[in-house]
Amino acid sequence: MEPRRDRGRGRRTGALAPRGAAGGLAVTWTRSPGPGSGRARTTVAAVQGLAVVLTAVSLGSTVWNGVEEPGTALAFGVLIAVGELARWGAPGGDREPAPLGSAGALAYALLGETAGQATHHGALQVVAVCVAAALVGSVPHLALGHGPSADHMARRVLTVAFAAVCFQPLYNQGRLGAWLGDGAAYALLLVGLLVLTALCDAVLAAALAHARTGWPFGPLLRDELRAMIGIGSAVGATGAVIALAVAVAGLWALPVFCLPLLLTQLAFRRYAAVRTTYRQTITSLARATEIAGYTPQGHALRVAALSRAVGRELGLSEPDLTVLEYAALMHDIGQLSLVDPVADGATAALPAQEQRRIALLGGAVVRQTGVDAEVAVVVERQADPYREQPLTARIVRTANAYDEMARGEGPQGPLTALERLRLATGRDYQPDVVESLARVVSRGGVTLPPAG
Repeated sequence: MEPRRDRGRGRRTGALAPRGAAGGLAVTWTRSPGPGSGRARTTVAAVQGLAVVLTAVSLGSTVWNGVEEPGTALAFGVLIAVGELARWGAPGGDREPAPLGSAGALAYALLGETAGQATHHGALQVVAVCVAAALVGSVPHLALGHGPSADHMARRVLTVAFAAVCFQPLYNQGRLGAWLGDGAAYALLLVGLLVLTALCDAVLAAALAHARTGWPFGPLLRDELRAMIGIGSAVGATGAVIALAVAVAGLWALPVFCLPLLLTQLAFRRYAAVRTTYRQTITSLARATEIAGYTPQGHALRVAALSRAVGRELGLSEPDLTVLEYAALMHDIGQLSLVDPVADGATAALPAQEQRRIALLGGAVVRQTGVDAEVAVVVERQADPYREQPLTARIVRTANAYDEMARGEGPQGPLTALERLRLATGRDYQPDVVESLARVVSRGGVTLPPAG
């Protein structure tokens, strides 16, 4: 969609914005209240409110009754604070930006002994120590404006409380020792509790994301569970190993068994930096058509954002969304082969044969860049009859056509474009994709700076 200028403010508004869009465009995501916005606010408020109440009760109880085993509490508090200090990125950038802090909190929740001596701290003290240490470690990040989000802190409090409530009362009452002893069964119990805690965290994360975005809960939960295979499994395993090691060797085991996770965190940080550079490179390539005058400014970013949002609406997984986003960014790169640019880059109005030729040329260019071959396939097939296309290509085709049709139509542009897309669903566009696009457009907007 060609951005339209808001009178009196010198800004442009379009359809939708990508997450953290690169390439020189400042993008702001806005949302208008939808029919489920009240229920969404209730869900978020309930989760955060429960975390706040639990934190207040835990801190009050700990202050009133005193700290059990203060040396152990201090050691784990320092570990959690250091883990928070070592967090990477901005909030929301990674699913677990402070893995060392999370592992330390889980280890303290599942700690039953220190060097063979039974501990007596309860679930409330676990929550109090973890929250206090996390807040201390987050102070520098908060001062820089990128501390943990309220949702992330609420999840941390509730998941740690879940693990502590499942373990500490049974251990302190001596039931675990009587039932399982100190052998392999005890270690398996810790692993089982960690799995349940991870599931609890995944459900909370998916529920909060569903409440805030409106995307389907099932695909969000699936993505959260898939993400646990990476850094999530390392956090859980480290938490269990620390709890078992401290029980045998004492607090000296903390720095020894935290080192592998710290090295893993550094490796993930490098991997995240590579991915960021990779996406910025793709975005820069996508802007080549704008710089050369073949497409309007911001067109590729808007199509990519619309495509990703529609993909979310249709329940695509995170890997498929990444392929979809990259293909949408580069969907017009085949226009660089044209001698004369198409007016306003509007390829949707070209004859089918010409669209097909441009798409094939674009796919060939994408293959030469070293991008995933799946991205090239989507670019190549965006001009095929929609019944023969993969879903990702159908989404890119629909989002591109919407952006082109709504361009220059003024305030009625989005409605006019959606009406034209619906009329063409029998031949050119899949009905489900068009209706998903309509829901996405009705929920949000984007603000872009003026060109030049």
